[in-house]
Amino acid sequence: MDIKDLVEFIAKSLVDSPDQVRVSETEGEHTMVIELEVAKEDIGKVIGRRGRTAQAVRTILGAASAKLGKKAVLEIVD
Repeated sequence: MDIKDLVEFIAKSLVDSPDQVRVSETEGEHTMVIELEVAKEDIGKVIGRRGRTAQAVRTILGAASAKLGKKAVLEIVD
């Protein structure tokens, strides 16, 4: 399972409309940017109260990307 699949799995587990989850990946030399797009009504579920859910996903993403020797950045697109 790669980083993109991991983010997609987590996001689909959190939202009410998993069919509207879109994840795209832009990879550079030392950094990868993961863009997560969900339905408008599900943005609050992905971000969480005071951003705690988004921060938890970013922590998991950081740990997984450290194994690859890269830095991963999660952007939630609205």
